[in-house]
Amino acid sequence: MSLISALARLEAAQTGRAQPAATVRHRHLSEHPLVFVPLTTAGEAGAPLGALVGTDRHAPRLLVVPQPRDRDLRFAFLAELADIVLPYLDGYADVVEAAERSETDPETGKRVKVEVELCADAPQLIVPSRAGVEFVRLLGRSMRFRRTAEQEPEAPHPAPPRVPLLGRWLTHFGERARVPGSSLLLALTEVLGRHWATGQSSLEDQHLGALLAWIEPPAGESGATAALRAELQRDSGGQLLCPPAGPATDPAFDNKLLAPAIERYDRARTRLAAAEDGLEADDRLGELTSAEREIRALVAGLTRPTWDAVWRGLDLLRALPEGAHVDDRWTRDRWSFTGHRDRVTAGEPPQPRRDDAVTAANKLATREREQARLDAQEALDDPLVMAGRRLAGEAFAGEVTDVVMAYSEGKRPSPRPLVTVRTEDRPHLGERTKVFRPLGGKPQAAEFVGYEDDGTLVVLRIVDKMGRGKEPEAGSVPEKGDRLCFTLFEHEQRGGAKLPDPEATPWTHGGPPGDPEAVPLPDPVTEEDVL
Repeated sequence: MSLISALARLEAAQTGRAQPAATVRHRHLSEHPLVFVPLTTAGEAGAPLGALVGTDRHAPRLLVVPQPRDRDLRFAFLAELADIVLPYLDGYADVVEAAERSETDPETGKRVKVEVELCADAPQLIVPSRAGVEFVRLLGRSMRFRRTAEQEPEAPHPAPPRVPLLGRWLTHFGERARVPGSSLLLALTEVLGRHWATGQSSLEDQHLGALLAWIEPPAGESGATAALRAELQRDSGGQLLCPPAGPATDPAFDNKLLAPAIERYDRARTRLAAAEDGLEADDRLGELTSAEREIRALVAGLTRPTWDAVWRGLDLLRALPEGAHVDDRWTRDRWSFTGHRDRVTAGEPPQPRRDDAVTAANKLATREREQARLDAQEALDDPLVMAGRRLAGEAFAGEVTDVVMAYSEGKRPSPRPLVTVRTEDRPHLGERTKVFRPLGGKPQAAEFVGYEDDGTLVVLRIVDKMGRGKEPEAGSVPEKGDRLCFTLFEHEQRGGAKLPDPEATPWTHGGPPGDPEAVPLPDPVTEEDVL
């Protein structure tokens, strides 16, 4: 936690209200996001109990599994979920625009630009909390390898045809959520916690009701009191007034309400199966329908408060102006969505259970690079974030007090002006440390020369972005009186070393995919090896 974040949390605890941790919104929000509020049952991991899902805040679709241990009912739930989610995804897959992308020419080996299709927009899934993101990944992993009746007619519990396709999409969204700055799949508590600092821990911020209580406490009440009530207050029946955001349920709800309701449903289904005539079957069917309606009412009552809270949180985020680099990161999400759409259309197999060595290394490198890019872009977009970097000695701001034109030595001297900046910050500068400032959307680099006047004056040498002439281009050199902010971190991230192709993976890292002889087998056991 940075110093400024700690100060914001202390101020929130003192004032009883969450403090802004950002002045702009650092994540993209779609005009029509798909909100998904899932519930799971205790015991079996990933067994769905129900969900509210949809793009209309006033008309969500309720999905319920009245008996989560029944795999046929679970597949019916997943098929109904696919009927909602897949058309939503298809609505973005068909609207495209022309874009340029760099590719390697197979004949020359050089990078060339080719024109390809890029989806004009991309879908966005919103879940209440971080646990919801993990549940989406778990659903995707459990669905994408399911065999359908067409593939294996004799397979037990065949999945409906659209279930494996939904599993592939959910897996992609879950993997993309691990990329810093991505907005394809967002956990609302994570996004709200990025933009507001509360007086409680980050773990307590995962309770959506408590987090919103800190951001918008009732009139005349502190956020701590409102959050405590949201977490603990129960009604006369012992049920939480503000149910958790899921997907796990409260034990009191499971024991007192859900378990008896499912037991009544099981008894009604057993009696319906044992009915001997049509009149008795009609009576038993009425009992079964009534028991199922009771479970649906329980699930609806448990998920609707969270559903409403998610839309309240989205309203709070929409009130913030969007950061300058948010659109650039969303374009990367659009490329990701388009690429997966193309793989699905081409009939490629589902994502493997385990990545090979090259794919895993590429994913790790991408996440590290995107984290560094996100940190830099958020600081450049937001003065409040930049203030934290300045406190940490990773940036400094001040007024230009002097500019002296100088030139490099050599046959063709280039301009190397010396700029003196008065600052009260204490950056961690060493000999010839490079610093950067934004100039026309690109970073301009300078070198640290030294301190003057007991460290209040920083002398820098500008080294690039001044044109190719003997005299610097207009506006490329700071002028006396300008207020500037220099960073010690780079604004653009460089790619790492090129990894070998999967077919050229060395045996020390698993060998080529599908090559059983890539890893040497142990020597056979001989008599000398046995005592």
